[in-house]
Amino acid sequence: MLQMEGLQLGTARGRWVLLATVLGSGMAQLDGTVVNVALPRIGNDLSVGLSSLQWVITGYTLTLAAFLLLGGGLGDRYGRRKVFMIGVMWFAVASALCAAAPNAPLLILARALQGVGGALLTPGSLAILQTSFHPDDRGRVIGAWSGLTGVASAIGPFVGGWLLNVSSWRWIFLLNLPLAVAVLAVSARHVPESRDASAVGRPDWAGGIIAAAALAALTYGLIEGPAGHWKPPTVVALVVAILLLAGFLLLESRRRQPMLPLGLFRSQQFVAANGVTFAMYGALSAFLFLVPVQLQTVAGYTPLAAGVSLLPLTVLMLLLSARSGALAAQIGPRLQMTVGPLLIAVGMLLLTRVGADGNYLTTVLPAAIVVGLGLSTTVAPLTAAALSTVPAENAGIASGVNNDVARTAGLLAVAVLPGLAGISGDDYRLASAFNTGFHHAAVICAVLALAAGVLAALTIRNPARGTPAHPALAPEPEPVRPSCSALDGAPLAASSSPVPTVTSE
Repeated sequence: MLQMEGLQLGTARGRWVLLATVLGSGMAQLDGTVVNVALPRIGNDLSVGLSSLQWVITGYTLTLAAFLLLGGGLGDRYGRRKVFMIGVMWFAVASALCAAAPNAPLLILARALQGVGGALLTPGSLAILQTSFHPDDRGRVIGAWSGLTGVASAIGPFVGGWLLNVSSWRWIFLLNLPLAVAVLAVSARHVPESRDASAVGRPDWAGGIIAAAALAALTYGLIEGPAGHWKPPTVVALVVAILLLAGFLLLESRRRQPMLPLGLFRSQQFVAANGVTFAMYGALSAFLFLVPVQLQTVAGYTPLAAGVSLLPLTVLMLLLSARSGALAAQIGPRLQMTVGPLLIAVGMLLLTRVGADGNYLTTVLPAAIVVGLGLSTTVAPLTAAALSTVPAENAGIASGVNNDVARTAGLLAVAVLPGLAGISGDDYRLASAFNTGFHHAAVICAVLALAAGVLAALTIRNPARGTPAHPALAPEPEPVRPSCSALDGAPLAASSSPVPTVTSE
């Protein structure tokens, strides 16, 4: 194999490598943002209740969260390009199965398979950029990746809404197939292979399987429990979930190379940052799961109008997140991590004004702007706070853990919140019933976001004056995911070597 120094962004091959990772991540981003918009149409077409629609979202998030860290480990051991391409192919096949699903159970199963593909391709996307490019170009490459994949998030609701207007919801999944073909063609020809020479031993398959089983049992109990009045099967599922989670923690504590290094949680700041992550992303995931349904069922929006109604969130984050990261590098993350969630809470409360006669300019748009400002304020400092508490050599796994915490928070929030708000069964088809439940849900989400801000104020500490900024606090744009159901790439991991060595096969 030919050894080569890091790629340059200005070269043709460098641009091809960036294109492959952007298209791979963008494919997943696009899929995530369009599914929420399509939920009412899917429910009506397949004649299912709200719990099945919850599973359409959580089935994907469950396997993504369970196998995300394992996917990163597989790439380190067996080749990041190889695992990335396998993930893209897996995701494409699962997307085709989603499009062909004749009923809800098969659609949910296909979505779970999509999550596995996402767990394989997601860590590889940024890892390829991190290991392929010269350190001098790495910051610009990550910034370009962030902005371009953010565009996929921005256009996703528009594309999904348009497809729903002119055709079937099944096309939102078929859209992934030509993108996957393009990613595979570019990757095979231009992306260099890289591995972690220090990654030895077998992957933690047992940890991944136990984590998936625990999350599945927990999700089943939390979704089906309220709908079935907590019958014995759901109670048993919750007990099994607790036992499996305990077994998972015991297993990880005894492994020499665990999927989840528990030693990271010895840092109180790392625990605090992930606590804020859990509360904020839990609120956001549940909220954005319900907003498109509220706009279509109650306010009478078309799928296209509902899809683009929250576009200001993405626009503001694309414009402001880099500046927020730069500010956090100067003053520390505590203020922004406190104020941002409070703004999000205010925005969520503003959306309680949305009803059957709500005007977009006076009800939806102000709330979207406030939530967008809150997210723009919070996301980059929050990621930086999580990474700045661990040694540089552990930044990659720390970013993966923080990413996984966000996914798990979204998974559990989408499972729990509708029941807490009194939404169940066919309520998503009934304007009056869903409207009442949505207003309750918005208040609950606002309280959860408020809790994230209070937690940050009480627990997050800024670096001492004169302390050099941690690399995680660099003012580069962070990958931002307002939908929280889309595939997310882990934040940039710090490199332990000045010049990466990659192999061209």
